[in-house]
Amino acid sequence: MSKEIKLSQGTIRYRDTGSGEPIVFLHGLLVDGQLWRKVTPELEGEFRCVVPDLPLGSHRIAVNADADLSPYGVAALVAELIGELGLERPTLVGNDSGGTICQILATRHPEVIGRLVLTPTDAFDNFPPKIFSYFKLLSKVPGGYAALAQSVRIRPLRRTPIAFGWLSKTPTERAVMDSWLEPVRLSPEIRRDVQKFIDGVDPAITRRTADELTEFTAPTLLAWAKEDKLFPVEHAHRLAELIPDARVVEIEDSYTFVSEDQPERLAREIAKFVRESQPAASSVS
Repeated sequence: MSKEIKLSQGTIRYRDTGSGEPIVFLHGLLVDGQLWRKVTPELEGEFRCVVPDLPLGSHRIAVNADADLSPYGVAALVAELIGELGLERPTLVGNDSGGTICQILATRHPEVIGRLVLTPTDAFDNFPPKIFSYFKLLSKVPGGYAALAQSVRIRPLRRTPIAFGWLSKTPTERAVMDSWLEPVRLSPEIRRDVQKFIDGVDPAITRRTADELTEFTAPTLLAWAKEDKLFPVEHAHRLAELIPDARVVEIEDSYTFVSEDQPERLAREIAKFVRESQPAASSVS
């Protein structure tokens, strides 16, 4: 069951299950915390799992009209959430553009992170992946996002490469997919929120962040899909070379949404990583 918390930029819904060391899970664009619905049940017996619905297009409550929803602004929102919930140096897990938010947190707010887990995510010049560059173009067309949202009502289109087709090998359940796409289809305020984030997407951010990750000293796991079509596994190895205490685990038979294709394997890797590594007392060298 979702809870709500009022932050400086607006109200955020989140799920808070299990007990033990805290793990915070961040999703990307046009999905919500349900992205982790197959992973957190595997961890709740040992860890506290906190899963916010970020204002990235599938959220049900629009944030303040003047909220900063640039990638930096969303990272600040997550840092505030962690503080307000009293989470002490949680493990942060990110996917897709949620992984970008994790990287920004690691460089701009390292004090809130005990450990970092990145699953396939934007990095270096790949923000956004070229196949999704049309999102930036749509922001310049009046009614562009509304038209896009209406088009994905046609369910076969959802499995095309320019939609969700290259994000997971396993088709997402219809009810979950419908819930991801309904808010942006029905609400002008939600479309306003997601447009703000997309307008802020720029590879200059991920290039700069990659350079700054050399100063991030918290234990880091890159649990990457070996066959990913959007975020190449080579980027995981490049990131691991930059981050002082990082290692890569390649996950077979999966695309970007490892939590959809290989949730049990991902949960095992996260649990093992948390058990075997000590959280950073301070993530700044």
